Amino acid sequence: MGETILIVEDEKKIARFLELELQHEGYGTLVAEDGETGLALALGGQADLVVLDLMLPGMGGLAVLQGIRARDEQLPVILLTAKDDVADKVKGLDMGADDYMTKPFAMEEFLARIRVALKRRSLENASAKAGGLSHGQLHLDEGKRQASYGGIPIELTKKEYELLKYLLENKNMALPRERILEKVWGYDYYGDTNVIDVYVRYLRAKIDQKLGVEIIRTVRGVGYGIYD
Repeated sequence: MGETILIVEDEKKIARFLELELQHEGYGTLVAEDGETGLALALGGQADLVVLDLMLPGMGGLAVLQGIRARDEQLPVILLTAKDDVADKVKGLDMGADDYMTKPFAMEEFLARIRVALKRRSLENASAKAGGLSHGQLHLDEGKRQASYGGIPIELTKKEYELLKYLLENKNMALPRERILEKVWGYDYYGDTNVIDVYVRYLRAKIDQKLGVEIIRTVRGVGYGIYD
């Protein structure tokens, strides 16, 4: 049996369908039909990834996500919803979700995103054991998931941290927005790469502008990069 996936979904037919498909792929499964039970199972230490529906009775999906992130910053969470709303996507990602899928979806894509999220977690754990990433006085402590500049802590959201980490992992490369979106967000954002520009502005406000440095450079016609 492979990794264990927790499914938090109140629609029994959907939950059962996902459970059978995941088991067919070799995953172990846990199922919760409400937010309270889902949160308890997520924090129980048995799940390697959480598939979390936003529309739940009682405690909603975003409240469950908030509860998970208050205790565990690294557990991968993929949100499911019937809403195709960019605002919902951004809010969920800002709160620490790793990915987002809108119902209905293709099972092949769903399974692919699970593999991506699990692989990212595995790579992060391996990287944390090997040490952090640095660029001049900028340093990422991957064990603590903490950024600092000259020893001064920089408070970043989960996605801000992951974007900065990806840029540092690929120093001296001009990274296209589409590639950044795929590698950091882990899903197809329907061609809208504006979210990358927004998060780069967030990072620049917290690092470049606040500390009077130039870390992230714009590569005209391509995207962004960090250069020695």
